[in-house]
Amino acid sequence: MSDDLSTLEAWAGTLLAQLQPGQRRVVTRRIAQDLRRSQAQRITSQQAPDGAPYAARKQRKNLRGKKGRIKRQKAAMFEKIRTLKNLKIEQDENQLSVGFFGRVARIARVHQEGLTDKVAKKGPNYHYPARPLLGFSVSDQALIRESLLRHFDVDVAT
Repeated sequence: MSDDLSTLEAWAGTLLAQLQPGQRRVVTRRIAQDLRRSQAQRITSQQAPDGAPYAARKQRKNLRGKKGRIKRQKAAMFEKIRTLKNLKIEQDENQLSVGFFGRVARIARVHQEGLTDKVAKKGPNYHYPARPLLGFSVSDQALIRESLLRHFDVDVAT
């Protein structure tokens, strides 16, 4: 996988080096937006970059539930973290990054790597299973290639 990524990086680097800095910024912005959209869709479908489903949440113990109430449906994991407010793009004319920045980055890192963290501010520690939020899949690499070729008006029939 990393070998494919370095090959893509070398190929894209030679194409981007032919562009003026202003054009390069436009192209990288478009690629970053496409990548952010694809990562958010993958997080919505609760899948890791390799296509494996996320580990299920731990069941909560509802010892004393209230009678006569309609139970709320389970909310999907990472519902707010995948929004444009949290999943951000940083770029200049030479590089782009799609990821979590600031306070949200700590929460994302705990889930990405499967670390131990506090459940609440003064709550107990819990070891979260690894749920990779960000990563390059084969479809993401194809998306980058297609975005670059679309900018150069090359037929994307591969």
